[in-house]
Amino acid sequence: MEEAFQLSTPAPRRRADAVRNRRLALDAAMALLAEPDATLTVEAIAQRAGLGAATVVRAFGGKDALLDAAVSQLLEPVVQRARDLLAETAPYQALRTFLRELIAFQTAHHAISDQFGGLALPATTALRAELVAAVEEMIEGARRDGEVRTDLDSALVTTLIGHTALAVARAQPSSSALADAYLTVILDGLSPHPSA
Repeated sequence: MEEAFQLSTPAPRRRADAVRNRRLALDAAMALLAEPDATLTVEAIAQRAGLGAATVVRAFGGKDALLDAAVSQLLEPVVQRARDLLAETAPYQALRTFLRELIAFQTAHHAISDQFGGLALPATTALRAELVAAVEEMIEGARRDGEVRTDLDSALVTTLIGHTALAVARAQPSSSALADAYLTVILDGLSPHPSA
């Protein structure tokens, strides 16, 4: 009985190491996602985390799962912010505020969209769907309030906004005034009564 007890004692230590390694790998992946020219390989993530590549793979089961965890952790507060704005402000103001913040987020993390073709990212995909739904709700509310034109399909407007915001982010606006000017042009184009 004593031997059995002694054999079971290392397990909590291994679990603690696994949790620590998982956190280090996740933090490293998130840091690399904020670097526009970074290559998101298991080796690069492992090097940034100070771990071996095999340890990183073991912590998540593979690169896809690691990147899914990292990106979803970055997106969760963005999705929550969209929900909060919908609950707290008028739809058009929510849309305007959220787009400004989305452009800033995408400017800092546009590598997210650039490197994930063909990867299995279920948590990220679900969060992106929630984000699109929140933006569609903002647009629909703004349309009901007469703030956004109704002659364009709502899904088309959402896609237009998403692609334009990403293009602005990739352009890396040199100032917040320039980012605001881009935003004004986008929203003026969606207005039923464009500014003269």
